[in-house]
Amino acid sequence: MGKLTTHVLDTANGRPGRGIAGRLYALGNERRLLAGFMTNDDGRVDEPLLQGEDFVAGAYELVFEVGDYFEGNEAPFLTEVVIRFNLSADEHYHVPLLVSPWSYTTYRGS
Repeated sequence: MGKLTTHVLDTANGRPGRGIAGRLYALGNERRLLAGFMTNDDGRVDEPLLQGEDFVAGAYELVFEVGDYFEGNEAPFLTEVVIRFNLSADEHYHVPLLVSPWSYTTYRGS
């Protein structure tokens, strides 16, 4: 059964990205909000963002509100990180975000 999960790592400080808000959208003829989420103390979302009958092949977008997380003495360079991707097979898709105030990377994890 397919599912979509995510987590955030704060690479600038070497720790999980705790308390980062985000949203999942389905993309198609229109952008449709599917879920909002908040990362836990381990930088993970407690439940899969998609699974079971909600897991449908197609284009999706994850938006992470990293500006609020990195806000401190100066405004961070990144405010939102947007990751667009396709789900095509009935598999586990894990989309991690490795982020600092100045850069980010992602990959399809397991």
